[in-house]
Amino acid sequence: MIIECSYCEARVDAKIIAQNIDRYDPEFDPGKFRVVLLECPTCQNSLVAGQVEEGGEWDAPTRLWPSPEKYLSYDIPEIVRTSLEEAKLCFKARAYAACAVMCGRSLEGISRHHSTKSQYLAGGLKELQERGIIDGRLFEWAEELKKSRNIGAHATGEKVSKQDARDLLDFTNAICEYIFVLTEQFQKFMERRTAQLDKKLTAASIKRSFDVS
Repeated sequence: MIIECSYCEARVDAKIIAQNIDRYDPEFDPGKFRVVLLECPTCQNSLVAGQVEEGGEWDAPTRLWPSPEKYLSYDIPEIVRTSLEEAKLCFKARAYAACAVMCGRSLEGISRHHSTKSQYLAGGLKELQERGIIDGRLFEWAEELKKSRNIGAHATGEKVSKQDARDLLDFTNAICEYIFVLTEQFQKFMERRTAQLDKKLTAASIKRSFDVS
């Protein structure tokens, strides 16, 4: 089975050691999900992959353990998501300076999406904070991302290490998840809570009117 080994950081033809097929809830999805225990032929370490049955065939395996692959939510706008996906590809290719640059480009995408007035990243980030789109901690993260983006984008003697690139990618993902996914999810949660409260108040009001009559 062809899969990326997180230890070797390369795609390998892993040996299947064991597997188990789970069925989805047939009410929602009649397909199947297969969990596979694998052994890397290069380092002999264990990997766990998952596959979904599509049209009678298994789709491409996804690494579930160790270091499960992260997928970007489609709630993240394309102008941001495209740069994030390219940042992931750069990291996998060990192009760490390029990864930092694409993380910075993701932040620029956030500013463009929210139509900030400043044409520059620094001004855009400050406006995002002033408008309450990001808080103080996220602004601090974004500022450090901006500095690392500048290191990667300009010909200097400084280098972006693998660990720094990994952290930059994680921070960028966290900022995007907060702004576009969790914020929207929280809004929907509060809307449901408000609707439930209104329903209870209406029911209580109707009950009081019957009691009075």
